[in-house]
Parts: sequence; C-alpha cells; structure tokens
Amino acid sequence: MTVPERLAALRGKMKEFGIDAYMVPTDDFHNSEYVGEYFKCRKYITGFTGSAGVAVIMQDQAGLWTDGRYFLQAEKQLEGSGVTLFKMGEPGVLNINDFLLETLKKGQKLGFDGRTVNAASGMTLSRQLGEIGVTIVPDYDLIGMIWEDRPELSAKPVWTLDTKYCGTAREEKIAYVREKMAGERADYFLLTSLDDIAWLLNIRGDDIECNPVVLSYLIMTPEKVCLYVQTKCISDEIKKQLADAGVELHEYMNVYEDVPKIPAEARVWCDLNAVNYRLASSLRRGVVIINRPNPTRLAKACKNETEIKNDRQAHIRDGVAVTRFIYWLKQNAGKGITECSAAVELEKFRSMTKDYIGPSFYPIIGYAEHAAIIHYSATPETDVPILPEGSILCDTGGQYPEGTTDITRTVVLGKISDKEKEYFTRALRSNLNLGNAVIKEGCAGAAIDYLAREPFWEIGEDFNHGTGHGVGFCLNVHEGPQRIKYTPDRGGEEPFREGMITSDEPGIYLENEFGIRHENLMLCVKAMKTSCGQFLKFEPLTLVPFDLDGVDPSLMSEKERKLLNEYHKKVWDALSPYFAHTTKDTEVAQADNDAEVLAWLRNAVRAV
Repeated sequence: MTVPERLAALRGKMKEFGIDAYMVPTDDFHNSEYVGEYFKCRKYITGFTGSAGVAVIMQDQAGLWTDGRYFLQAEKQLEGSGVTLFKMGEPGVLNINDFLLETLKKGQKLGFDGRTVNAASGMTLSRQLGEIGVTIVPDYDLIGMIWEDRPELSAKPVWTLDTKYCGTAREEKIAYVREKMAGERADYFLLTSLDDIAWLLNIRGDDIECNPVVLSYLIMTPEKVCLYVQTKCISDEIKKQLADAGVELHEYMNVYEDVPKIPAEARVWCDLNAVNYRLASSLRRGVVIINRPNPTRLAKACKNETEIKNDRQAHIRDGVAVTRFIYWLKQNAGKGITECSAAVELEKFRSMTKDYIGPSFYPIIGYAEHAAIIHYSATPETDVPILPEGSILCDTGGQYPEGTTDITRTVVLGKISDKEKEYFTRALRSNLNLGNAVIKEGCAGAAIDYLAREPFWEIGEDFNHGTGHGVGFCLNVHEGPQRIKYTPDRGGEEPFREGMITSDEPGIYLENEFGIRHENLMLCVKAMKTSCGQFLKFEPLTLVPFDLDGVDPSLMSEKERKLLNEYHKKVWDALSPYFAHTTKDTEVAQADNDAEVLAWLRNAVRAV
C-alpha cells in the first residue's frame, strides 16, 4: 500500500474504535532512540525514515513532528503523502501537546499504543486533555492491525561482554543498584531501558541494528532479579551464568502480567521518563512511585578504568580504518565510486580489525549538497557518484568489544570555493575550541556550547542540532545523561563527571550547496585542583587527521593552529606504527598499500 492508502486504512480502524486522533511515536516498548523493524510504525504510516519524529493522524489531516536534523529529509519524503511537516522548535510551530489541545474537542478521544509512549508524556497528555474533556485510549496498536506484512519481533541470540572488557562483574553492579534502592527505601526497581539492562547484566544482543541490546525488561527486589526476555534467545551456558548471579528468567511479555501484581503498599523505583505508559499505569492504586532517574544511568555513563583503557585502544584501531578510508576516497574519487559503495568500502576497512562487531549507526556519507541533509543516509534511489571535486561528509562509527566509536570527517576531494573553505575552517575552530575546554566540576554542557557556536554566531550562522552527546561502551552510540546543547529544555543540564565520553561535533549546512561537520569523541578527565575546587578537561579519543586541504590557517588564531598541530601530532604518534608495521599489536590486519598511506599521513598531519 502507498502512504495515502495506509492512512485511509488507519482512519477506517479509528472509526471502528471510536478514536478521533491517533498518535504514532518512533519508540519501541523501551523508549529506545533506534528501533527494530517490527516497531517502525511511524515510518510505515508516513514514509518518513528518520530516527526521530511523532505522527498524529485525524480524519481530515495528518502531521509529522520532527527536529532540525531532519527538516530537509522529511520535506522530501513527505511530498505527496498527505502528511504535513511540523518543524519542531521553529517560530509559530505548535508542539504536539498544544496542537492536540487546540484541535481536539470535548468528548473526543486520542488513541495510541501505550507501550510506545513513555509514562511521563502519557500522564501529561492525560491530564492536559482531561481538563478539556478529551479522553485518551492507550490500549490499541492500530498500525499493527493494518500492517499485513509486518516484520516479526526480533529474537537474536544473547551474548555476554567479558569483564576483561567492561571491568565490573554483573554481581557487583546488582549490588550497587540494591544499595541505591536501600537509600530510597525502594521495594522494587522497574527497569525497561535496553542499554541499562545490558550494562547491568553484562549482556549484549542484536535486536536493534547497530545497538547491541536485548529486548528485555527487568524487575529487581532486595531478594531477586527477574529478567523478562525471549528465553529461546539465551544459551544454556548464559542461563547458568545469570542463574549463578541470582537472575531469574521470565518470558518477555509476561512483565505485563507481573507488574500489576506488585503489592499496593510497595515503593517502586520507576523512572517515568523511561518506563512506558502501559506499565506505569498498570501499577495498583496505592503503590508509591519513586520517580527518579534510573541508578544505572549515571554509573553507565562514567566509564571505569578498564573501559577507558579498552576504549582508547578501540579508537586507535578505528582510526587506522578511517584513515585508510580517507586515503582511499582521495585516490578513487571520479573512478566510479558512489556514496553507497564508499560505505561498503569503509565497512571492509573496519572489518580488518579483529573482533569488529559492526557499525554503531547507519553510515552518513553525503557528497556535495547531500551533506547539507544533516542525517542523510544514501539509498539506491539517492545514491550519486563521488567526483574529484567538492567535499564529502562521512559520519560513521563502529562497535567493538573494547568500546563504541563515532567520528565525522569532511573530506576535500578537489577544488572547493573560498566560502566552503571558510566554513570548513570555522567548523574546525569550533571543534578545537570546545575540545580544549577546562571546566569546573559541576559544569554542564549548556555552559560550554558557546565555545563551539561562537565561530558561526559571529557571522550570523548556526547549526540546528546538539553539539555533543554521551556515548556508550559497546552499547548505544547516543547515551545520556550528559549533552552539549545550549537550549535547556532539550538537554545540556547534567554536569560532566570524570569518565564520561561525549562527542564534539559542530557543523554547518547550506541547502543545495554543501555540509561540513567535524566530530571527535572526548573523555572527561581531571585537570587541576585549586582552592576553587576540582577542574575537568577533555582528552580526545578519536584519532584521525582533519583534512588540511579544507583549512585556511589565516582564519585561525595562533592558539587554534597550535591546538590543531598538537592534535595531529597525537594522531601521528598513535597511528603511524600501524602503517609502518612497527607495532606489536596484531589486532589490525596489514594492508598492501600501507606504505602509501603512511606517506600520505605524514603530509596530512603536517604543521600549519
């Protein structure tokens, strides 16, 4: 069916159930950023493929709300669909709640699948709409009723992450959470976010592409841990390991039977911003909800010494692969390669690393004007040849047992305009200045975002996305709680702490012209301690040269040039032994042209 045909079928179901408006989020049952094919209901009903957005369908109209990363993409994909784009955060654009409050009338009903809406949002909607006489109906998956060829729920094998990589045994992590529960006098802890469960139990899986997580729920008490999972996915060996740690296995969907059985007098730790509305609203009247961030969240974000040691090594090996790829791009532009074939080639380079798991997100490789689409992902329909002119933006990452990588490099392939070189240099200045920040303990991302935006704000330009996000350890490439974003209503309030890994990724995007982004991951480490307190700074984990062919050093301050040269020395010191074959590390396979790459790298990191 086409999107208009799907909308018509959904509207038929809405009439059948007496629903006047139906809301379709991007989320799965776990509030995940990226979801498996089974859960892509919003994509099915609108045709929009971006990773963020919410659709609302009524009998006489349909809308999609998404953020600035996806405006260009959504405009193209929604054309002719009958779905109107609402650009979130833009002047005069109502948010979803205000739209529903303004549009729905007393006696009408808003429907949604309560498993795909987080409890905080569902409760807010219920209260706001209730005040004007609108009822919510969270009981029906209407998309599932019309989606005839819906993919099956993922059921991939579960695997474990050895403590030689993650550093802390699951028993220790369980004990840590129980200690936190005792501090809150919690009788139960209800955990539904997949990356938190994976971190807590040192398990991983492949139920969401690029995110090594397992579809699961977890209920913990002072006496036991109940893991709700598709038990057919767990080997006997792993079942024994979990049992030895006191973990009981239950079938995945049985959580919806067990949560309502929690005693009415219990105190339940339940993060309403993470758990879904169906589960939270099924708790008995009288249950005391301790609505606090999951205790796993901050512990997961602050990497331990073993994780940090491994992560540094993962980034060096990933840097070898990406450096080989940049050299390959420059040598092969104009020789029949395309955006799609370039992504395949990069995957080959990463696969030369032992134990490489796979990409940490779908590669964003946009040539020329495609780079201006912030989260562009090439398809056979949009794929274009890569020519020896202009530039190409490559935002990619890898999953390794030693950690998760995320890197963006904009590569110059031939002649570029003075304007593009200026903007390339401004974006590089942004990256370098943010990475050089020294902050007092307690400082959050909103306070330092200006360091990255100032080179653009001074000329009246800006980029419509956050400057930095947390990154998991062999887990989700986007991880909270820290962010670098100046708008407090959309993140950036959580203070930095030692051990946090955060991206540094300013950019600039000019529609139908070009897009530029430079991204490193950086580790938060201690700096000096004075009478004013403890200070923190950032150590770059990503080690890949910035393309000096796009840089105009005359537009940089002496300090910025010094920062660039110091960074490039680190790149040379870390990567050159792999291309010279002088390292004892055998985890990265040698390539036939490594001598050529080494010579190119020597010039690529030259002092400016």
